[in-house]
Amino acid sequence: MGSGKTAFARALIRARLGRPAEEVPSPTFTLVQLYEHERGAIWHFDLYRLNAPEEAWELGIEDAFARAIALIEWPEKLGPLLPADRLEVNLAQGTGAGGRLITVTPHGPRAATLARCLRPGA
Repeated sequence: MGSGKTAFARALIRARLGRPAEEVPSPTFTLVQLYEHERGAIWHFDLYRLNAPEEAWELGIEDAFARAIALIEWPEKLGPLLPADRLEVNLAQGTGAGGRLITVTPHGPRAATLARCLRPGA
């Protein structure tokens, strides 16, 4: 908690949509927010309140996995439903006030391709 997951998701959504002033509410209570865009949809999930992985089906997570970008806060709540090919972004407290340490770990071939695009100078 408090590592910057929602702030990171908001920044990514705004950048992808090309709308820096876009209202990006936290999905803490709704569990999911959907952002439609001509470049493809973004589904922002906050799974903290899930009691079982299967509850994610009710949120439409299979559609997000099949046709969109799925940003998932608390992905460990998915257990065995977590896609094998995924890009994992971990945020941790960094040095200094408000500093964050970001670790990107690819799982699978498509995720490895995406991770290479994120390298400085890529």
